[in-house]
Amino acid sequence: MTAVIETSAGAAAASEAPRGLLGAGIAVTAWSTGTILAKYLDMDALAIGTYRFFVFFIGLTFYMRARGVPFRVQIIRKSMWGGIALGADIVFFFSAVKATSVVNATTIGSLQPILVGVIAARFFGEKIRPRDALWSLVALAGAFVVVTSATTDDVTSLRGDLLAVGAMFSWSAYFIASKKSRSTMTSTEFTAGTSIWTAAICLVIGLPLGQDLSWPNASNWGWLILMIIGSGIVGHSLMNWSLQRIPLWVGSTFTLFIPVASATLAWIILGEAVTALQGIAMACVIGALAMIVRGQTKPAVKAASEAAA
Repeated sequence: MTAVIETSAGAAAASEAPRGLLGAGIAVTAWSTGTILAKYLDMDALAIGTYRFFVFFIGLTFYMRARGVPFRVQIIRKSMWGGIALGADIVFFFSAVKATSVVNATTIGSLQPILVGVIAARFFGEKIRPRDALWSLVALAGAFVVVTSATTDDVTSLRGDLLAVGAMFSWSAYFIASKKSRSTMTSTEFTAGTSIWTAAICLVIGLPLGQDLSWPNASNWGWLILMIIGSGIVGHSLMNWSLQRIPLWVGSTFTLFIPVASATLAWIILGEAVTALQGIAMACVIGALAMIVRGQTKPAVKAASEAAA
């Protein structure tokens, strides 16, 4: 009887993987739209973070109330570390791109899957098969080529690079906090809690830094709403939901698709050129991620077959 229960539980968990993989794929694609929308926003970086996450928080609380699960004050306490991590990531990254090259900041950020992979193996007991590790490295190399071939900005500094390292660690901590939150709250509660933390951090740090936090004009509100829907509702909500259904290292590796999707959207919408080398690198990233997805869906099929038998 115990074996039957364990098999059924394993099959149920494995059957969630395909949905989680799909959700993560959609999430990182939605995150990539933020780069494009930011070009249309005439606002300081931390002002964008303040308004974007505060409005997102308000929207989520109304959604939760409509579902009969009102936002509880305890959620703010439980989501504190995730919120601090996300807020720190935004502050560190946007400060980094002002002090060093976009290439350096983005390339350092691309190292996140390596850090998260080590932590996932050490503290979450996740096992990364050698071939999956190989495909992850292929995706990492492809993302590196996409980023380094996309800009001629050569302004660099040690301070900016260190800020980028801080952003990478903060972004990794956010993923880890999202994974750990499953035992204490739903993914929607975690997303709402981290949103109010992030908005508060952007506001508190933006003021002394001299960021213009004045009320956005009508045009900026339009682009902000699109960013909230894309990067927030679709991006953060779906990724936090997906991380409860897929290994942490897989969700982190999926972020390597962001520069690929951003470059593609920039080519379609903004008319920015994509070199042949970038195109080949983008194909490598997509192909490598496809192989990782294929490797993750096989256990789900096997588990379902065992449950049926």
